[in-house]
Amino acid sequence: MAAVARQTRTTASSPTSKLRSEPFRSAEEAWLWTMGALVARREGQRYTPGRGTLPRPCEPDDVVRCLDMLYRRRRIDLVHARILRIWGERQAVPNPAHASERCDWRLWQEALERLEWPLRVKGIVA
Repeated sequence: MAAVARQTRTTASSPTSKLRSEPFRSAEEAWLWTMGALVARREGQRYTPGRGTLPRPCEPDDVVRCLDMLYRRRRIDLVHARILRIWGERQAVPNPAHASERCDWRLWQEALERLEWPLRVKGIVA
């Protein structure tokens, strides 16, 4: 029985299952998807990989790990992470046309520009 479970786990993360998944078009799209999944998890909903309308090449924690790596390498600050969290939970993008959101939009753009490359390297963003 354990061998069957181990075999299933290995098959689920095999390279062929990654080929059938669809990468995100941008870091912004990946981040909003990640925050939606994290909010759902926090609210007690169960997350099952590959169960969405489009299978994705990662789990939400993979995107968070990329963000954490940027923070540890001092490529982003806590204020960037805070803005990503706030607007990600809202499932919205700051609007630079509103004076009150202009600074948030600048930080949002900086953070996502820096997050884009690690996500591309991992195949999460096309």
